[in-house]
Amino acid sequence: MRKYNIANYVRYKKDVEAQLKKVKKPVDGDYTPLTNEEIQINFLPLVETLARKQSTSDQASGVLSINDLLQEGALGLCAAVTKLDRDLLIKSDDQEKTIKSFLSKRIKGAIRRAVDNCRGDIRIPEHKLNEIRKNPKDEKMVAMFFNSVFSSIDAKPNDDENMAYQVIDKSEPYNIALLNTYLLSLMKTHLNSVQYDVLRMSYGLDCDKHSANEIAAQVGINVNTAHVRISQIKRDAIQVLIANVDSSQVLDYL
Repeated sequence: MRKYNIANYVRYKKDVEAQLKKVKKPVDGDYTPLTNEEIQINFLPLVETLARKQSTSDQASGVLSINDLLQEGALGLCAAVTKLDRDLLIKSDDQEKTIKSFLSKRIKGAIRRAVDNCRGDIRIPEHKLNEIRKNPKDEKMVAMFFNSVFSSIDAKPNDDENMAYQVIDKSEPYNIALLNTYLLSLMKTHLNSVQYDVLRMSYGLDCDKHSANEIAAQVGINVNTAHVRISQIKRDAIQVLIANVDSSQVLDYL
């Protein structure tokens, strides 16, 4: 695990414990009488649970420590609670399960976005590169390449006890400009114009990164759920690349 400021973490834990003792709790699982702030405090332990599931190795979380992940998760929690639909909550048979499901997705999303925003050069873990090289004709290996670049998969297996993974990774990071140029050439070959523009602007391959709403405006998607449509187009575009790019092209680049 990455080193972090233990004193700050201890202070955070004590503050959370103190607030949990004072805050109003739901009665018989009924969260509707609670204010937004009370719900936020009650679910702070959920933030830590989800933050600790995120790998804190260099490649997986960049410069962020567990304290940073807790902070970003808490921000995601606060934002999510303000969007709770109280009417829907009242109709729920299990309010705690409904709230946890709603909040978990948004807390994890906030943590992932923070990690992506603070990530350095794109790097594919060495053990994944070895798998790709050993299985050049396996479509799953091509999928692994694109998922590593676009979807930020975990940097290493969860096997801290295995000495094979204790070796310092001294491999050089990718040349971002070269990687972007290569990706753009593959995208032009296999994607339609909308998929190409969405993927290009989402990841800032030859421009600044754009938000989903900005991309929707650029490609002419004018609906209330534009961000959902943009996410779907991104997923579809990556699947098209996985299905159509020959594994030898990926290996030649690596």
